[in-house]
Formats: sequence, C-alpha cells, structure tokens
Amino acid sequence: MKGQLIQRPMREIAPLVRRPIETAPDQFYPEIGIRSFGRGVFHKEPKSGFELGEKRLFEWKEGDLLFNIVFAWEGAVAVASQAEDGKVGSHRFLTCVVDPRYADARYLFWWFTHDKGRHQLLRASPGGAGRNRTLGVDKLATIEVPLPSLDEQRRIVRRLDTVAALVEERRRAIEAAERETRALLLKAFQRAIDGAPMRPMAEVAPLVRRPVEIDLDGTYPELGVRSFGKGTFHKPDLPGAEVGNKKLFRICAGDLLFNIVFAWEGAVAVAQPEDDSRVGSHRFLSCVPAPDTATVEFLRFYFSTPEGLQKLGEASPGGAGRNRTLGLRKLESMQVPLPPIDCQYWFDRLQAKVSEARAIRARTAQDVEALIPAMLHETFNGRANAA
Repeated sequence: MKGQLIQRPMREIAPLVRRPIETAPDQFYPEIGIRSFGRGVFHKEPKSGFELGEKRLFEWKEGDLLFNIVFAWEGAVAVASQAEDGKVGSHRFLTCVVDPRYADARYLFWWFTHDKGRHQLLRASPGGAGRNRTLGVDKLATIEVPLPSLDEQRRIVRRLDTVAALVEERRRAIEAAERETRALLLKAFQRAIDGAPMRPMAEVAPLVRRPVEIDLDGTYPELGVRSFGKGTFHKPDLPGAEVGNKKLFRICAGDLLFNIVFAWEGAVAVAQPEDDSRVGSHRFLSCVPAPDTATVEFLRFYFSTPEGLQKLGEASPGGAGRNRTLGLRKLESMQVPLPPIDCQYWFDRLQAKVSEARAIRARTAQDVEALIPAMLHETFNGRANAA
C-alpha cells in the first residue's frame, strides 16, 4: 500500500449500530444471510412474524458493514448494497456504520477479507471450531485497521472491485456451462434408455461382500463416499486394535458404491483405481455389474438422475439425515433401465468427454478463484500497486 498508514480502532471508524424492529404475526420479513470467504450476501425467503416467533430482527441499510458473528473468522463479511436496504437480519449479524471521514466501507470489507483482517476477526472470536467461535462485539470494536488516505482507499477499492466483478462474471459463466453440460447429458441419457427394459439390481449389478479378517496389529485404509455424486474420498488408516466389533469389507476398483446413510442424497460413486483394496464398513455397499450386461458408469449416472434419486429416496425410509437408511433388499429389487451394452458404451464415451471438459473448467476455476487472494496479498502486504 502506498502512503502513510494510520491505525484506528473499529469503534471510531465503524461503530456498531443496532436498528431493532418490532415484528407482527401477519407481516412478512425478508431476511438476509452472509456467505463466508467474502462471497457476499444472499436473500432468504421472507417469513411471517408468526413463523419467526421471538426471534430478534434488526434492519440493514445500504452501506452498512456487515458481520456474521458465527463465521466472521472465515470471512463472512459484506457491505449492504441497495438491494439489501430495508432488509433484516437476526442478532447473529452485526451492522457497523462507517464514518466517511476515516474510511470507505468497501475498503474495510476488503481488509477484513484478507488474511490479516481475518486473523484479527479470529482473535476476536474465542471458542472452538465452527459454530463455537463467536465474534465478540466488544472485541470487534477494539480491532485496529491500518488506514491509508481516503484517496488511496478508493483507488484500492476500484481496483479490487473491478477484478472481483470480472471474477464473478467468469464464475457464473463456468456455472452456466456446467448446467448446460448436465442438461445435455440428461438428454442423451434419456435417448439411450428410451424403450429400454427395466431389470432389478440383483440381476444387473448384484451385491458383493468381501469381508476382511481383522489383524489387531494391522492397519486398514478406509474409504468414504460423498453425497451429491461427488465421488470417493480417503479416510485415515484405521488400526486393527481400534476396529472393535466393526465389520469391514474390501472394496475393488470398478465397484458401484452406495453409502446407505446418504444414498438418498446421491452418495453413490464408482471406486477408482486408487481406491482398490481400501475398506468400508457395513454402511457401504459394493455392487458389481454383470459382464456384458451393464457398465458401472452407466448405472452410476442413472442414480444421479431425478428418477434414480427418487428411487433411492423411496428405498431409504425414515426421517432426515442419518435416520434415512437404504434398505438392502429394496436396493436389490430396485428396477433400473437396461439398454443394449453397445448403447451404454456410447454413453460412457460421452461421459468421458464431458469429464475432460469438466477437468479443464475446474483448472480454470481454480485460477480464477486464486486471483483475488493474490491481489489482496499484494495490496495489504505493503507492496506497491499500479494505479
């Protein structure tokens, strides 16, 4: 940053301002939330005063500097725009009104989004991880912010805001491309299964169990399956002495895996070569497609479609979350479309091409997301900037 910096506490440059509102049972109130990592605000569905009950609400005004006290330490900071003027937030959101004699609200936003600012918010948020860390009002007031001249603050804001707008535009383009890709895949899949017979999973891809004999001196590398079709992940090795009564089963590359606790929300994946010989508990089912009958990627895709997810939901009775468990017999009897194997191979080749395109987009997205942190580092670590 150019020029001399003056340290001023938040209580001087942006004191807390509360605007409590009285709710009425028959009125609706548009609440707002704040995303972490400087990703801005989001608007919630309005709720009636009756639904809100005794929840305390506070009004926001355009230009307010906003903090989510639960996740401020990870950059849940924003500036209210015209779209947020008159909206409301709960007591978990602090509104600070910036004194224009000292600071620009967007400058403070960018400083608190940078590592140095987030470190100060972390120190002001005592407690454990996650929701146990709460930003203290008094501690926020004592945080000192290094302030260059107002002209320099505005120059920094213009530069960062311009790049942030371009990054957001690129992010939306990547998301739109992914939605279009998904729609095209679904259309191709529907064409592939049009008129195809339905067969039970027990016939198409029967369950295969490979129980592991536990050696107390051994170690067992566990595998997990993410929800929403996001694939597998590796857990730390489990010492044999800690297995106890837990039953473990060996997983082989090419298995169609179901996490029975979260299958209803798409916890289905294909075991990759790097997953081979890992283990899973009884909560993970391995199904192996019958040769020349079905391909594992074709079946995986089916269980990511609305129809496939609906069937998994219907086969997972119970309440929400961990109370919904995929029934083994229900999975085995589940009917899946079975077009000719050549048609499945065609669709798998299409999926492979899509995966290549997604990998390119993912690398582009990483480059885009890294741009703002790099600029923040340059700006707030005392390096000179080009105007």
